[in-house]
Amino acid sequence: MHGAGNDFIVVNGIDQDLSKITQDQWRALSNRQFGVGADQILLIEKPTRSDADFRYRIFNADGGEVEQCGNGSRCFVRYVHEQGLSKKNPLQVEVAHTVISLRALENGDVEVNMGAPIFEPALVPFNPEGIASKQEFHETLYALPIGKNPGAHDDWIAVLSMGNPHAVQIVLDVDSAPVRIEGPSIEIHPAFPKRVNAGYVQILNRHEIKLRVFERGAGETLACGTGACAAVVSGIRRALLDSPVKVHTHGGDLQISWRGIVDGITQPVIMTGPAATVFEGEIELN
Repeated sequence: MHGAGNDFIVVNGIDQDLSKITQDQWRALSNRQFGVGADQILLIEKPTRSDADFRYRIFNADGGEVEQCGNGSRCFVRYVHEQGLSKKNPLQVEVAHTVISLRALENGDVEVNMGAPIFEPALVPFNPEGIASKQEFHETLYALPIGKNPGAHDDWIAVLSMGNPHAVQIVLDVDSAPVRIEGPSIEIHPAFPKRVNAGYVQILNRHEIKLRVFERGAGETLACGTGACAAVVSGIRRALLDSPVKVHTHGGDLQISWRGIVDGITQPVIMTGPAATVFEGEIELN
């Protein structure tokens, strides 16, 4: 399946026992030359909590498990309905640390309540010790050192979590931005103990942006749902964007809405976008 070009292998873990599949086997499945090929693998399971209809786990192309995936969540609800696993709409789905709400729309898109963004550095997690910072309206920006020599090149980034960590920077031209050059260095920067997704944003107007994301464990993808949410939230906090915002990615468009902080409560981010099935099949694993 894919959501705006961000592609997934979706596996039914309810009707078969997949508990013994190893990280190496997930990595082999994701390999585009020797396996099926995907940015991530989505594993559908029975919920472990009473307020959820299903649980889903996410494995990156490198075989590592991660907490959240926005484009994957849209594919999840489409898969559940197409496979007859449930007719409920919306669905309450358990992910790593919370439950998210997914709703299939009549036009074929899927609307996802992604939950509230997290700004506390320790909870992202992000360690800002020794890194210069500045305030821009409600957003704190950090001069993240990139390159072999500390301070030789600094990217001013905003840091937040959408259930997974993001480092967001604004560029003049996203098409020429050094996403594949600097992205790997940002992903593994020691300030991010669980690594980070590196987002590059070009602002077109107050309701429209272009986005590229170098995702941890997957490299640059055609779209990143949580990255789109993080980019829009950061732009609104910097007083550069107004909700709703259309996000153009290489794989398609997403719409992100966020009401900000109301009466001291951080509001959830609502993401709407496509999800599609490409093919179904079976594979035997040694």
